[in-house]
Amino acid sequence: MLATRIPRWKAVALATATVLVGLSAPALTATPAAATTTAYDSTYYKNAIGKSGTSLKSALHTIISPQTKLSYSAVWEALKVTDQDPNNSNNVKLLYSGISRSKSLNGGDSGDWNREHVWAQSHGDFGTSAGPGTDLHHLRPEDVTVNSIRGNKDFDNGGSSFTNSGGSLTDSNSFEPRDAVKGDVARMILYMAVRYEGDDSWPNLEANDSINGSVPYHGRLSVLKAWNDEDPPDAFEERRNNVIYSNYQGNRNPFIDHPEWVEAIW
Repeated sequence: MLATRIPRWKAVALATATVLVGLSAPALTATPAAATTTAYDSTYYKNAIGKSGTSLKSALHTIISPQTKLSYSAVWEALKVTDQDPNNSNNVKLLYSGISRSKSLNGGDSGDWNREHVWAQSHGDFGTSAGPGTDLHHLRPEDVTVNSIRGNKDFDNGGSSFTNSGGSLTDSNSFEPRDAVKGDVARMILYMAVRYEGDDSWPNLEANDSINGSVPYHGRLSVLKAWNDEDPPDAFEERRNNVIYSNYQGNRNPFIDHPEWVEAIW
């Protein structure tokens, strides 16, 4: 069942009609995500409703931790369903590039798409083992070369374009995804920070505000929070969340259902 939403605020620009001599116009800012309601609030999320801060994070961890774990090979077929191009059922939509590519071109060669770990494996030492290494909530299809360009870089604003970038940018130590998926990336990273708390043999993953921070951290938190506000969940992201919940893992990304919980926790 798709969640029913209360209309949310859009990002607004602070501007001034007249700029006085010696003064600059205010910078653009994003309005924090407005409160939402979903069909899952009285069932799946009932023990989280009304909480904030560490209490909310702990409640969500308990809620989303029970999940069916896939093998890394099973991820190939799952991504063909979760990331199917809504305009072409024979293709998947690549995360950073925005390219629609044939489902059959999955592999490791140039021109193929492979399995991108949005929370970089080296930022958690989890490899591709069942668990965080195969969690569909942060695994997405991406062009092999673009995936390599992203590597294990933290997420931040700035950089230069590259072949098949789709509008994404990169520099020596960070990666900025295209505008249409900035919020998606933020919500995937923050899902991982709540799902994996070090109590199930995997590291305690945490988002921080550093670039190239030490394991098990991923950044940059302040930028991810802004992206969550600027790029709210769309139909593709919501469908993906529902498919993972119903068909594969049995758990949800709470920040897709309630993007305002990002600010409530961090």
